[in-house]
This record gives sequence, structure tokens and C-alpha cells, in this order.
Amino acid sequence: MSEINVTGQNFEKEVLHSDKPVLVDFWAPWCGPCKMLGPVIAEIAEEHPEIKVCKVNVDNEMDLASSFHIASIPMLVVMKDGKVTNTAVGYRPKEQIVNMI
Repeated sequence: MSEINVTGQNFEKEVLHSDKPVLVDFWAPWCGPCKMLGPVIAEIAEEHPEIKVCKVNVDNEMDLASSFHIASIPMLVVMKDGKVTNTAVGYRPKEQIVNMI
């Protein structure tokens, strides 16, 4: 499955009401570590269909970023049944991210 770009308008449907665990990547196009993490997140999306992978551009979705108290990016948030179950800030290897879920 490919990554889903999430906005304030589709967040509830794609993330809160997902029937799968969701990995949300809060990122920005100017962020160096985000650029390094992007291909890793894309690989996870392709290799793990049991996980929904969503991306939130914090520049475009400031309200969403604020609601998750995003202070540093990249920030990964794992959600299950509409609740946050795990978070990580900064670059992480793929295995570590998959193990978070």
C-alpha cells in the first residue's frame, strides 16, 4: 500500500477510524532528517500492507501538528483504535520503526 497524505479534512477517516494500526509521519520538505527518513517510510508502506502509513506535512497542517504537540520533526506517531500507542522523534532505522508498531 502506498503512503497516504493526511490533512485536517481526512485525518479522522484515515487515522482515527482506521481498522489497521497507523504510522503517521509528521514531516516538512525543508527538514534534512525528514528527507532521509522518507524512503524508509515508503519502504514500510510497500512491505507492510497490515500497516496504514500516513504523512502529515507540518507546514501545511499546522493545526494537526499542534494537536499532537509536534516540537521536532520528523516525528513518528503510531496509533491503534484512534489512540497514540508509541512515538519517536528523529531518524530511525526501518527495523526500529516496524518494531514500534
